[in-house]
Amino acid sequence: MTNLPTRRDEAWRYADLDALARLWPLPAAEQIIVPEGTTLSRVIVQDTGGVHQINLILERGAQALFYVLNCGGDYGRVDLSVTLKQGAHFSLQAAQIGGDSQTLEIVTTVTHAEPDATSRQIVRSVLAGQATGTYLGKVAVAKGAQHTDSEQSVKAMLLDRSATANAKPELEIFADDVTCAHGCAIGELDAMAMFYLQCRGLTPADAKTLLLQAFIAEAFEGAEQADDLRQRALAKLESVV
Repeated sequence: MTNLPTRRDEAWRYADLDALARLWPLPAAEQIIVPEGTTLSRVIVQDTGGVHQINLILERGAQALFYVLNCGGDYGRVDLSVTLKQGAHFSLQAAQIGGDSQTLEIVTTVTHAEPDATSRQIVRSVLAGQATGTYLGKVAVAKGAQHTDSEQSVKAMLLDRSATANAKPELEIFADDVTCAHGCAIGELDAMAMFYLQCRGLTPADAKTLLLQAFIAEAFEGAEQADDLRQRALAKLESVV
């Protein structure tokens, strides 16, 4: 794409276009090929703003495990385009934490190009103030890509009524023997859980932080740098609670 996107471009519908204009033109997307039968594990911490674009190809039987913390800058976007060949596996575990007037986005296009591939996506967002958090996730199953197994789990927690969460998990399927599912939920902290924790001596801020840590914990399970990711996430949570 050479021209600055507009709201008519579905992938950029919720973007901060003024911030994007200051970044335009974007650098070329990072190109990654995971060789047959190998495993790539990657941690992405977006804490300064900007647009991070990755084109990822998984050869036969390859695996790619991505862990993302998107939490910094006025506008931060992580954009993954993934192609799975036969028997490949892709996993995304991501958390977005935003406050003030931040705009944070995770956008994925996962193409099951050949049979027997699997993909799993878990995205958790915590949004306060006037922050906007967006997940746009398309899973495309090509004709002939039988036995595809794909799942998307998207949840967002709004700490203020002025915060906004956008979620659009999408399936495009051209094969007839597949297992594809997606779930999406947007809500607020459980008032009873808050009351329970405060009755046991926690301050409201500490109670919120503890509940939110539990909410996003799944995003970092299995990462080699899980402790570092949790500490970075905790620091950001404490700044928005």
